[in-house]
Amino acid sequence: MYDYLIVGAGLFGAVFARQMSDRGARCLVIDSRDHVGGNCYTRNDGGIQVHEYGPHIFHTSSERVWQYMNRWTRFNHYVHRPKVCYRGRIYSFPINLMTLYQLWGVSTPAEAKAALEAARVPIQTPSNLEEWALSQVGEEIYYTFICGYTRKQWHRDPRDLPADIVKRLVIRLTFDDNYFSDRYQGIPVAGYTPIFGALLANIPTETGVDFVSNRSMMESQATKIVYTGSIDDLFGADIGWLEWRNMSFEHEYLLGDFQGVSTMHYTEDSVPFTRICEHKHFAFSHHEHTIITREYPRDWQPGEPRHYPINDETNAELYRRYRDRVDGRRYVLGGRLADYRYYDMHQVVESALVTAAAERHG
Repeated sequence: MYDYLIVGAGLFGAVFARQMSDRGARCLVIDSRDHVGGNCYTRNDGGIQVHEYGPHIFHTSSERVWQYMNRWTRFNHYVHRPKVCYRGRIYSFPINLMTLYQLWGVSTPAEAKAALEAARVPIQTPSNLEEWALSQVGEEIYYTFICGYTRKQWHRDPRDLPADIVKRLVIRLTFDDNYFSDRYQGIPVAGYTPIFGALLANIPTETGVDFVSNRSMMESQATKIVYTGSIDDLFGADIGWLEWRNMSFEHEYLLGDFQGVSTMHYTEDSVPFTRICEHKHFAFSHHEHTIITREYPRDWQPGEPRHYPINDETNAELYRRYRDRVDGRRYVLGGRLADYRYYDMHQVVESALVTAAAERHG
């Protein structure tokens, strides 16, 4: 009999398992995929670490989280500075003084501020994503960087989306083009997969195991269940599926250097993919070959991996109804799927550490 059956060998499950195992708890970790690591999984392809489910850049301002992760891996000094391609032109991104220079020829913060003020569309009470963006940055920036990308990513007209989706948009009046503003940032030198091997060392771990279809049997093996899967799966989606946006990843092996940068966003909606990632640039590699990945947003179908939750009021209410049915005495929920939230990696690590610390075992 295990103390904890941990459903999901992603970041939350692996960190929780490590913490509780170190306190003497007997843990069993299972995952429905044929590998550990969840969407952080990387594979070595001829010396290049390929981010199989899209790029993962670890960033945090938490000393605690950064030191914890450095127990299990060594990070390189990668800083995320993606670019945008719109109608054949390349722009610095996130939007900064260089971007505004490329658009309007402004070269000082004062000139950029004045140009932005002049570009803004006067909308006093924006009611949707499009209106909020126009009121903040005007038409040219909206159509160059936001409109088409948003249509592709969410498969909805920006006028039908809440402004919260785009309020994370970064606009800097300096030449700082670092996508993140966190104190620490980097990518594991050996990729992400070895981290999970270290976290789960000496902890029984089984892959290719479907918890939901064997729920009664699996529950009988442990005192408590740590569940990191999607909460609607627990109940067979008997009151409806939570909505997600999914991604398809098209990997291609090429010779040379394809785009000279790790990530290029394609923001016009006539281009079917949202971005191309060239994996060797995450590691400053000089291999003669290269591997690129095109990312295609699409609707999610039951049985597929989930990527981006659609956090509107309808889905929030459906999630609450499912959450109220979970036995809190037996189940511990954690991670982006179980919480139906988009999390950065450092947030998942912090949540797992806090959740484990709150357990009474040991």
